[in-house]
Amino acid sequence: MADAHALAVPLPQPLTHLDLRACQHVAFLSDVHLHPDHAATHEAWQHHLQTLRTDALFVLGDLFDVWLGDDVLDHPSGDFERACLSRLRAFSQTTPVYWLVGNRDFLLGPAACALAGMTAISDPCVVHADDKPWLLSHGDALCLSDTAYQTYRQQMRSPQGLAHLQALSLEARMQLARSLKDQSQTHKSQTMDWVDVDEAACRQWLDATESQVLIHGHTHLPADHALGPHRTRVVLSDWDAQARPARLQSLEWQRGQGFRRRELLPA
Repeated sequence: MADAHALAVPLPQPLTHLDLRACQHVAFLSDVHLHPDHAATHEAWQHHLQTLRTDALFVLGDLFDVWLGDDVLDHPSGDFERACLSRLRAFSQTTPVYWLVGNRDFLLGPAACALAGMTAISDPCVVHADDKPWLLSHGDALCLSDTAYQTYRQQMRSPQGLAHLQALSLEARMQLARSLKDQSQTHKSQTMDWVDVDEAACRQWLDATESQVLIHGHTHLPADHALGPHRTRVVLSDWDAQARPARLQSLEWQRGQGFRRRELLPA
């Protein structure tokens, strides 16, 4: 097992461990980016929840395009967010839903999780379902070459950064989110490079948790990558029903059959 103190990306304490060895089927989503302006994606997501039959659903971050704090649920502008969480609540009545934080929804808190019936888990999280554990993450913490983002992430996720954000009014957070999104889109338009995860850091995490498979999102680069003998990095797709072709994909695991990607049709 790797020395936890030598990891390029420290593991959280406590680290969530889930025992799903009784499950026959598990589904995974990430980067759905729900937003009232993305009606087709929202409809496809709702249809997926209506038709999905699984023993557990994992949402690996960025369920919403932006989440500015749980106080949006009490605001007149929060109709869309309340409706999405209510839809998840209906699904969670029969199927456990596990959620971990993404880079766009890191202010999603206990009130939102309770309304949705979701269980918050650490990033990463160790899942015991198959012969060897799986390690689940959003993936942004592993994008080490994006030093500007890692500095921003560390500042925003620190106790001081979170306290500062939560002290702002919802309107001020809305304005800040618009400014950050404009900066991000400007940066993307100026470069063709898409930052990927650091595979050495991925291997360290797998070693430290004695896991065989790392499943993550964030990069919007769905693919399977070998990380050495019997170890794999599985990258989830983002969701965009208006892209051509549409990007609507679920990763699903079936006992005895392993992982497969299922392409979904727009609703």
